[in-house]
Amino acid sequence: MSDVQRIPPAEALPAINLFCPPESAASKRPVDSAIGLSTAAVHAGEARQKHGNAIADPIFCSSTFTFSDTQSVIDFIEQKQSRAEYGRYGAPGEQVVEAKLAALDRGEASVLFSSGMAAVTGLLLANLRSGDEVVFFDECYHRTRQLCQQHLGQLGVVSHQVPTGDFQAMEQAINEKTRLLISESPTNPHLSCIDVAEFAAIGKRHGVKTVIDATLATPCNLQPLTHGVDYVIHSATKYLGGHNDLLAGSVTGPASGIAEIRNIRGLLGSVISPHSTYLLSRGLKTLELRMERHNQNGLGVARFLESHPRISRVYYPGLGSHPSHRLAKSQMNGFGGLVTFEVAGSDWRETARVVDAVKIPRIGPSLGGVESLIEQPLVMSYYECTPGQREEYGITDNMIRLALGIENTDDLIDDLAQALKR
Repeated sequence: MSDVQRIPPAEALPAINLFCPPESAASKRPVDSAIGLSTAAVHAGEARQKHGNAIADPIFCSSTFTFSDTQSVIDFIEQKQSRAEYGRYGAPGEQVVEAKLAALDRGEASVLFSSGMAAVTGLLLANLRSGDEVVFFDECYHRTRQLCQQHLGQLGVVSHQVPTGDFQAMEQAINEKTRLLISESPTNPHLSCIDVAEFAAIGKRHGVKTVIDATLATPCNLQPLTHGVDYVIHSATKYLGGHNDLLAGSVTGPASGIAEIRNIRGLLGSVISPHSTYLLSRGLKTLELRMERHNQNGLGVARFLESHPRISRVYYPGLGSHPSHRLAKSQMNGFGGLVTFEVAGSDWRETARVVDAVKIPRIGPSLGGVESLIEQPLVMSYYECTPGQREEYGITDNMIRLALGIENTDDLIDDLAQALKR
């Protein structure tokens, strides 16, 4: 596995204006060789010389954007000019961040949303109509499952759920009405990985669009579009923002498809706020550096837990014991900072005592921030489910999900050791 993920030179990505938004094309930085992820994260989408000669992009706190005269409005409409008009349809700061994400994901275009679930919703509504069908793996985010089965179902969309990684079952579920295949890689909280290239190939064989939620991987560890997948989704609330201080989501894919999704976003009103756009841009600039520590902490803590006598099982694709290890090693550059484990012989109350005994991680949902978070999936996300439903989803009473931040690895291990000892 390489330490630095490379992306092609700008001329290999004609739809991506690598260093500046369209209105700043004249000040574009020259690119004559492939650049690394951090270079793209820092500079992609940004003009060489900015407003007020500042090095940081400004925050555009404006709900509307004015025109100099009537003719300028007509020119904007007829010439399809790339400029802001009304905040619900986008703002100047978004173009910068969307260009960064398109470069990092190696896609033609990206669109930002107010949250990860808003991104999922926008993509689904742009691609599904009444009578259409969607197929997804069972180890999916439970809110994505709820959206498909309950709410889209009421609109006439049919959902099929198949075992994660079972491509034969997925192909058998495809018919002439199937429009989307959806997966995560890795999944949450079991960290299962799928063969992304095979997933994409199935979609192409059947003429069905494919979607990967790569939130847990980030572009640092996995770039699904390079394997042939049509769309990649990120909950930018997590690793991309990286500081537990914003809500955002993104979809990256072909320019024509992203344009349709952007239109849906304008109708839904699920636009990202200017301040969150700024925070996301700032967070992206340290993404590769932070992911190095997240990867390091994930692997170090997973190895410690696997060797601990009180732990019966560890879910982490970086471990040889994980069913997805060989596959993950072949297609990922790192394995992330999320570790799920089970406390041997414990009921949910005894497991809760371990959660309560740690001193560094805070109890809370989400992941991908600089601060470590810990939770019991049974309590945090599946408390209102029946025991049968939790069994179906693979959520055990003694399961703990640990979202490791960027604290020192040894401190995190020492903290877990004392919690398990107590």
